[in-house]
Amino acid sequence: MAESSFDVVSEFDAAELTNALDQARREVGTRYDFKDTATVYDHQENKILIDSASEERAKAALQVLREKGARRQLSPKLFKAGDPKTVGKGRGQIEIQLNAGITDDIARDLRKRIQNVSPKVQVRIQGDQLRVVGKDKDTLQLVIKALREAEDIPVPLQFTNYR
Repeated sequence: MAESSFDVVSEFDAAELTNALDQARREVGTRYDFKDTATVYDHQENKILIDSASEERAKAALQVLREKGARRQLSPKLFKAGDPKTVGKGRGQIEIQLNAGITDDIARDLRKRIQNVSPKVQVRIQGDQLRVVGKDKDTLQLVIKALREAEDIPVPLQFTNYR
């Protein structure tokens, strides 16, 4: 009997992130409550810096970014925001880390979770992804369902190469 498999990865579409940032900039530029706040989204490598007139406006700008990201299928877990801080002249700043990628610790935790759902499946850690192999597609579907419903996984997960 043929084996079925899928990969568990944690990644995001950079183009969708760019689109979400552009939409957030546009909305912040046109909304009345952001008038004269000079709110800026600065995207570098794997972090985004939000700078605004106050900490409250920076928090609101973060919320706008999360909403725009959600509309573009970017998980809210992707945006790991730091504490808002006040910088020169009372301006507020929030640093957001882009939280993607499966570390070794997360991979081991996911392996344990998958084995708890179904000991019949095999899990191989391959760099920053996990390959889950099993004989029965229904057990693989149960594994995917369990991982999707787990709220305490710190990174957004995607399931690819389902065969």
